[in-house]
Amino acid sequence: MAPRQLDHSTASEAQAVPRGKSIIVGLYGIPGSGKSTLLKQLEQEVGHEAFAFYDGSQVIDGAVPGGLKAFQAMGKQDQDHWRQRAISTIVKNCEDSRKVGVVAGHYMLWSEKEAAGEIVCTQDDLASYTHILYLETRPEVVIGQRLSDLDRPRESATVNHLRRWQQQEKGQLRQLCREHDILFLPVSPHPTRVGEVSTLAKVSLLLRDFQYHSEKYNAEYAETKLDEVLGASLGRPETMLVLDADKTLAAEDTGTLFWQTVSAKQTLKTLFGGPLRYSYTAFRQATLLYEEIANDWEYEGLCQAVAAKVTLHPELMSLLQKAADVKHVGVIVLTSGLRRVWEMVLKTANLSRNVTVIGGGRLADGIVMTRTVKGTLVSRLREHHQMHVWAFGDSPLDLDMLKAADQAIVVVGDEQTRSQSMETELTTAINDGLEARQVLLPSNVSPRLDITKVPLVKVTDEDFIESVLRRRSPRVLIAGDRTSAKLLMTPTRNADLAGPALRTAHRQIGWYLATEFLADVIGLERYTMPHVLGHSVSGYRLAHERQTLIIALMRGGEPMAMGVNDAFPSASLAHAKHPDELEPQNLHRSRTVILVDSVINTGKSVVEFVRHIREQYPIPIVLVANVVQDQSILHGQLAQILDNDTKINLVALRLSKTNFTGSGSTDTGNRLFNTTHLD
Repeated sequence: MAPRQLDHSTASEAQAVPRGKSIIVGLYGIPGSGKSTLLKQLEQEVGHEAFAFYDGSQVIDGAVPGGLKAFQAMGKQDQDHWRQRAISTIVKNCEDSRKVGVVAGHYMLWSEKEAAGEIVCTQDDLASYTHILYLETRPEVVIGQRLSDLDRPRESATVNHLRRWQQQEKGQLRQLCREHDILFLPVSPHPTRVGEVSTLAKVSLLLRDFQYHSEKYNAEYAETKLDEVLGASLGRPETMLVLDADKTLAAEDTGTLFWQTVSAKQTLKTLFGGPLRYSYTAFRQATLLYEEIANDWEYEGLCQAVAAKVTLHPELMSLLQKAADVKHVGVIVLTSGLRRVWEMVLKTANLSRNVTVIGGGRLADGIVMTRTVKGTLVSRLREHHQMHVWAFGDSPLDLDMLKAADQAIVVVGDEQTRSQSMETELTTAINDGLEARQVLLPSNVSPRLDITKVPLVKVTDEDFIESVLRRRSPRVLIAGDRTSAKLLMTPTRNADLAGPALRTAHRQIGWYLATEFLADVIGLERYTMPHVLGHSVSGYRLAHERQTLIIALMRGGEPMAMGVNDAFPSASLAHAKHPDELEPQNLHRSRTVILVDSVINTGKSVVEFVRHIREQYPIPIVLVANVVQDQSILHGQLAQILDNDTKINLVALRLSKTNFTGSGSTDTGNRLFNTTHLD
């Protein structure tokens, strides 16, 4: 089988990515494992344009006066000094040349006459390496290679001693790498395994991956992958459902199932419970664990075995099936686990044509799905693609995407298997402003936290399904000829009405538009409240009401803004005559902005406010007015904004064909505040 090719050309150019430190790859293995031979082969295979190759012993030989012979006669302290000098020289050369360093070296020297080996790897080595590949050649092969290497006479050793030496080195290096933020992978040539490639091809592929893959590249490539998915879909969804996979779509954790299937001791729990925690490096190390345990052919079979053990939650499967029936709703799964497993699970459920899985598991995937990347992708859906996003997740890894979404749903599973740290982190997120609801799957499990803080929701409820699947457009809503609108507009057109009575009429219009239209445009959320009889009942409020900012455009917009605030009492109310009067901290904490003016004539004033907000915050904006001049929404700057920005909506009581700027007794502000005689 030919070696796999990494095709990431759609993202950043596959070049060396600037990092905090140079990329230095250690090539380790017991003496005679073939490090020096492989190093020479790699020089020919990948070239010197982006890589620099060093044999550690030769570097020391060239640096120490008297060469290796003098070095070997030194005491351990002096030898460590020169080893440190050697790695420092290599790092400096790589920094200056901006190349990836590949260094063949030793971790331990161990004579069979001694009870334990001598560790020759220094702290400077561990501080310099970003990756270590351990060449795990079979001891029987090592003995033959040691005997045939006449240039390097070595002490004879038994197969058992070499095997014990390998095991010691590999175990200690694995742990040290995790403690020092180094990626570690044993490379085990097994030419008889089906689908196995040569050691040279495998290591060449790894080096090219190490060359460009960084945390920054990972995020950029994930965004590119997301854009490709959306570009390939038919139509442009207005709403996107984004779901975690393990313990969200199903009760099972496919990573745990995978390692149980192979009966391996190296589990993800050990990795993520160690010093790396849930960092980018930890997820990259997880990918290398999957590369270590199986080649591509074996991995595919293992994924099939794992997928067969997974059962989707019927409640979520039903929701996804309903979403598949409407073109304006899309579904994406962002998994920190195994992309291939979840593709198979969804295919079995006949959902693979409508649900896209983005995630990793193999180096060729190009992605590790960290919690930061999940949050970044949801933000991109909302801000760049201007979609309304529902996020579903169960663990702290999902909190970034839950916080970035328009609607956050925490999936709560069985107490024995669900994330134990989620309670604390969810509490912190809620205290920081997250507004989330929770769904219990199965329905008999205990909820997380107080249900007044995280209200319960059933994803099978018709109201919930309707709120997920409803259309988000049209974005211009006019009350027009409704009976209620006619009654409300009458006082505003009465020339005899001014002052407090007219302000009351405008306030009533604000309340009416808020309850009749804004609640539909922005959406509602259910919450638990005390009933007069002493038990708890469900109530409704504006989605993210406490994070909604109502801005009264002074001075004509104030009475209507007060009416909007009457309908949404937990929202904040601000006043501004010019955009630069808006307080940045108020905008920063807001999930939705409602701009209220009494009259929109040309649209110039509201456009200035919209552009000012958009320069800093890509949040939804709803324009609210009593009267809108009809040509302003057909032509000009306001019309362009409404056409191009799907996160801007306009709600008004009526349209007018009259285009004029009021003054004196015809100016709305003067009429509202009885200042016609001052104009």
